[in-house]
Amino acid sequence: MPVLTRFVLPHASPRVSTDRPAVDEDVAFGLLRARWHARGLELTGFARPQHQDTGRPGSAWTWLTLRHEDDERPPVHLRSRPRRMPEVTDDSAQPEFNHDWSGFTAVVEPARLRHEGHWLLGDWRIETTLFTRPRPTRLRRQYGALAPHWCGSGEYPPARWVDRDVRLQPYFEDGRLGLRLERPNARLDHAAPAGDGLDLSGTAEACPAGTVLRLRHRQSEAVVEHPVTRTGNTFAVHLPYRPFTEDGRGTGELEHWDVELARPDGSTEQLCLDERGGPVAGQHPLPDAPDRVLYLKHLADGRLQVCVQPAAGYVDRITPRAGGFELAGHCPGAAADRLELVLRHGSQACEVRTPIETSGDGRFLARVPATRTGADGVALPLRKGVWDASLEPADRRGPARPLLAAPAALSALPATTTAGGKRIVLQRRWHDTLLVDSTPVLDAAERSAWNQHRQRTEHYPAARREPVREAVLYDVFGGRGYADSPRAVHAELARRGEPLEHLWVVDDAQAELPPGVTPVRIWSPEWYRALATCRYLVGNTHFPDFLERRPGQVVVQTWHGSLLKRIAHDVDNPWLADHGYLEALDRETPHWSLLLSPSPFATPLLQRAFHYGGEVLESGYPRGDVLARADQATIAAVRRKLGIPDGKRIVLYAPTWREDQQRGDGDGFRLDLKLDVEHARRLLGEDHVLLIRPHAHVRDPLPSAGDGFLYDCGDYPDPQELLLVADVLVTDYSSIMFDFAITGRPMYFFTYDLEHYRDTLRGFSFDFEPNAPGPLVPTSAELLGALRELADSGAALPPGYAERYRRFRAEHCALDDGGASARVVDRMLELGRQER
Repeated sequence: MPVLTRFVLPHASPRVSTDRPAVDEDVAFGLLRARWHARGLELTGFARPQHQDTGRPGSAWTWLTLRHEDDERPPVHLRSRPRRMPEVTDDSAQPEFNHDWSGFTAVVEPARLRHEGHWLLGDWRIETTLFTRPRPTRLRRQYGALAPHWCGSGEYPPARWVDRDVRLQPYFEDGRLGLRLERPNARLDHAAPAGDGLDLSGTAEACPAGTVLRLRHRQSEAVVEHPVTRTGNTFAVHLPYRPFTEDGRGTGELEHWDVELARPDGSTEQLCLDERGGPVAGQHPLPDAPDRVLYLKHLADGRLQVCVQPAAGYVDRITPRAGGFELAGHCPGAAADRLELVLRHGSQACEVRTPIETSGDGRFLARVPATRTGADGVALPLRKGVWDASLEPADRRGPARPLLAAPAALSALPATTTAGGKRIVLQRRWHDTLLVDSTPVLDAAERSAWNQHRQRTEHYPAARREPVREAVLYDVFGGRGYADSPRAVHAELARRGEPLEHLWVVDDAQAELPPGVTPVRIWSPEWYRALATCRYLVGNTHFPDFLERRPGQVVVQTWHGSLLKRIAHDVDNPWLADHGYLEALDRETPHWSLLLSPSPFATPLLQRAFHYGGEVLESGYPRGDVLARADQATIAAVRRKLGIPDGKRIVLYAPTWREDQQRGDGDGFRLDLKLDVEHARRLLGEDHVLLIRPHAHVRDPLPSAGDGFLYDCGDYPDPQELLLVADVLVTDYSSIMFDFAITGRPMYFFTYDLEHYRDTLRGFSFDFEPNAPGPLVPTSAELLGALRELADSGAALPPGYAERYRRFRAEHCALDDGGASARVVDRMLELGRQER
């Protein structure tokens, strides 16, 4: 055992001053989890020094001291047990120090809060001391208090009755964890519907004649009092429903009533809920307020609060299942049989809707899935991040209802299941609001900034000294899926039977790969090694900025679009320069072996935009081969995957993104369709479907999708398949127009902001307006009218655009003959042989 833990700590007691210790600014203390077991309250947290490594066993030790509000009482010292917790290193988000052994677990045994057979009631503050050895001859002590975690029991630690009438309540005040040992003077232990209201009963130490139950309405300051009857130290009171809906009350989204027992002498007592004998908290429908309930709420501090609100999903049983969680609960009201459980991602445009089972008494059974089914019908794990959970009307009309955990269900949280190698956690925030946390594929030890720094600076350089392996590493947009030109290159190599290992970069398990392809988790140790050792690297976007092409390697940059809008160094826009994009690009391009060009027109533009002086292969884009060789069987298969009925004409709307439309949270860009979807439904809905493919940078949800007319295809893995089945393309300035032109089918350009985009935002690489292969339409009404007219006329192209379309294809699609993949593979393998 290290000297620090073996010799120093048993003899080094923390400060003995009764004053509150000063908080050290260069150390972070936090509570991650709290739970009760046979010995007492187990606290799991961390004490992380900011500028010192604590990555070895014994490099840190934490001591907790409990001090009573009565400073005459002796402190209680709790020696903790160190724990390896890589999540502490990960949460620090810094690359310099490893804090894996900054974690600890300590147990508060209730018996230690007694003296001579009596409970030491009152508040106990928890002081934390961190012992480290910055040098072998120096012991360092740092002081602080445990701060709350962002969710779960680390945010709202659970309480427990430690005696018949004594409860121990952990709480946070000013961001510091404390304990309250109390003997509540008034306990509510029963609530049941009775006629026009609720019958409440409980125990009170002092409840003299004339005591009333007083409720104060926060929104109006109205006060309602009801007489209390008593028998010995028990009390009972009838709580009518009517006062909650009188005088205009009960119509707000959420109304609070504070509750207390008021004695004749003017003293008051708040009610503590005692649910040891069964549930007391719960929802009760208000007869005079449709879809409103009287909610007896068990607050985190154990007190009673009465709320008037829409019925929520009140969950009283949580059961982990394979691939999800089963929730049983109560949601009173006639609407309960028309609700769905909805998971909605906190930062991406994703939602998952699942029907729920209901019974006539308002009970429901819901399944929270750990997977989502994409537009292609493939089930994948929930995307990483936090998903809000609610009950919502199946017709999408009306408010969302939160899912709240009843006190009896809190001990089941967090609940965990797995999907696709990911941990999916059902958790809580704000004490009782349920959410789903889809954790990253990489564990905390793999993904921490400290480990990533070492992978990049130590492990990757070391792997570059290993022999080159006969393998191809494919990357589409940093692991987005099996798609684009890398997909076509892989298909051609597989068709030839080349003796190569095929590795595919996957982010967050969000891809379905064909047989014979091995997934590689981006940022994992195997990903760094593959970058360093694979003979071929084939990607359609930027490679990592640390990549160094080694002798024997071939790096193929397929890129991901022909050029209408300007890119890279051709953009006169501070957004790219301000984000360091151009500097990173200049570091990357010298390591490309081969840059693909879709046409002679595009070649000089790519060279200039990327400042690239290496080899350019005018091959056409491999991803276009599927469009040049379209067959009816493939088209029918894609339509089936999308679920599009036979006979429906398909309009695909695929707009690009706009740098000046960033979301308020800074995560992605806003969806601003400018398309009147309701008008489109009225005008086209009988014989059309509308597929919308927002740009990958767009994070806003698409309202009203999934109604049989509007299809959200934002997560469809390969847009080439959408182009394959589309009868008409609507875009604005997206390079998708060049791919769709291969099909010869009609295009319309929705150019509502043409002047702004052309003159201010991006600009064009050629004279777009007179050369576009379809009409430029400035308004939604004109666009929809043109689509209707085209369908009714049966014309192959909009009137007057046949010759312009022919010239466009001749200039930009001459190489799209179905053989691009073969040309790329020929040159790629030739370069590989030269490098051996």
